[in-house]
Amino acid sequence: MDKSSSDNPNETHIQTQSNTKRGLHGPSLGIGAGIAIVSIISVVFAMNVIDTNSGLKFEEKTPNNENQEIALSVFTANGSPYLGDENAPITLVEFGDYQCTFCNKFFHETESAILTNYVETGKVKIIFKDFTIIGPDSIAAANAAHCANDQGKFWEYHDTLYNNWAGENNDWASSENLLKFAQSIELNEESFVKCMVEKKYDQLVTSSNNDARTLGLTGTPGFFVISSDNQITKIPGAQPYESFQKIFEYELAK
Repeated sequence: MDKSSSDNPNETHIQTQSNTKRGLHGPSLGIGAGIAIVSIISVVFAMNVIDTNSGLKFEEKTPNNENQEIALSVFTANGSPYLGDENAPITLVEFGDYQCTFCNKFFHETESAILTNYVETGKVKIIFKDFTIIGPDSIAAANAAHCANDQGKFWEYHDTLYNNWAGENNDWASSENLLKFAQSIELNEESFVKCMVEKKYDQLVTSSNNDARTLGLTGTPGFFVISSDNQITKIPGAQPYESFQKIFEYELAK
């Protein structure tokens, strides 16, 4: 079970089409306790907190130790291709697990509003990074998304996984189903299977997990907003759309 959720999974079935709104990728909104804790950090940096007049409440939260310096690459390497305009001034980094209950809630209840209002308008780009903490199927699903990226379809596969989410550790992300998802978005089956059998992206997924731990994450989802001046705001958990909106608007108004 992911450490951010105790929801009971609902039974679902495999869908052969993703409900995505495209060029970009699919739906979203999450639940959460508001923006009670966020941290603003400088890159390559020791953590520090910067107060603002945005109405947000900031509290210092240092990953691992106060004096640790963390390179920007810890946030941006070992992840997905960008979703959105690569020149967008703000980067939203999500650490997620495809089996995670609250990651799925964020995808279906919050993310579409972010895509419509910020990604499609060229203000925000998104990177997805793996933090596979629930079970072996999480690792397999993460590898499958990166194998889909070999054919230019990371985000389509990412969406398909969440559009077929059916709980935690109950085989909805089995090898058989991962192949069906690949077929549903018309991936080359032979290339996809070869990539999966060779476990081509195991090391990348492991490195992304290590990045999450370096940043002090203990559950999923976890988000970081990187501004144009490399200030970084941490958003813990599947917060509602308004929490992301406040941070985006504050950064865009600088």
